[in-house]
Amino acid sequence: MDGLSQRFERLLEQRNFATEALKALEAKTGVDKRYLAAGATILLSLYLLFGYGASLLCNLIGFVYPAYASIKAIESPSKEDDTVWLTYWVVYSLFGLAEFFSDLLLSWFPFYYAGKCAFLLFCMIPGPWNGAHMLYHRVIRPLFLKHHEAVDSVMRDLSGRALDVAAGITRDVLHTLARSRALVTPAAVAVGPPLPSESTVGNLLP
Repeated sequence: MDGLSQRFERLLEQRNFATEALKALEAKTGVDKRYLAAGATILLSLYLLFGYGASLLCNLIGFVYPAYASIKAIESPSKEDDTVWLTYWVVYSLFGLAEFFSDLLLSWFPFYYAGKCAFLLFCMIPGPWNGAHMLYHRVIRPLFLKHHEAVDSVMRDLSGRALDVAAGITRDVLHTLARSRALVTPAAVAVGPPLPSESTVGNLLP
């Protein structure tokens, strides 16, 4: 319990959007930021359990702040924060892919969105216990190192086939346009105004 309390304290000492907002509220209200954070967590949990639009709120939590933090990481001179948020987006994309196939089933479970929100928060919290960092190095990276050559080979094969198909379609379209132009041009000449005959030219001359 003491270890969890210490982690919570260290988390509140981090400099980010949430902790800055808590400090501002603490200065205005006089309430300790630990109680403010605990109250906000309880209210968020209750809303995710019983409120309307829990899916939208959960997706906003998992996307809006990480997107904001990623932009700040891009603009900062340090590359360490870039790695942190790239790792988060890798985990987030794989989680979204898995959720796509299981959402219809899992969304009927009670506390699903509360658990999803807790997982996303776990993946974005700073520090050595960052969930995205742990999942990447313990699960995703070993699988990637084991299978990336086979995946690269498949991707090269698919890209080569896609280029061949695109080239074939382009060639067929150009041939069709060329044939259409060849057919239209003689017809346009045939329906043009008739040339004047010799007698007509003679009558016109003085």
